[in-house]
Amino acid sequence: VPGKQVTLAHVISSPDKDIYDRIGVESGESIGILTLTPTETAIIAADIATKAAPVSIGFLDRFTGAVLIQGDVQSVEYALEEVNRVFENLLGFNVVGVTKT
Repeated sequence: VPGKQVTLAHVISSPDKDIYDRIGVESGESIGILTLTPTETAIIAADIATKAAPVSIGFLDRFTGAVLIQGDVQSVEYALEEVNRVFENLLGFNVVGVTKT
């Protein structure tokens, strides 16, 4: 159902170097992936994530609603949880739980 929602919030801990090469970002300890609708809210999500924890933005696309953040596993996980919390409680979004592989 289209609407205000976080459709994916996932942490990839210790990704294979090939993943970094394929997506064109520098390698690190972990990757956090978000997808959101409306797509412009990706900008807000990236802002919340970078203020919540020491993470960096690897990729942000306001046209698809995709956000990729990077940092240590705990920071990435906390940043995604904080994005979910703000989007659900402040902005009235439907959110999914943060998953991890």
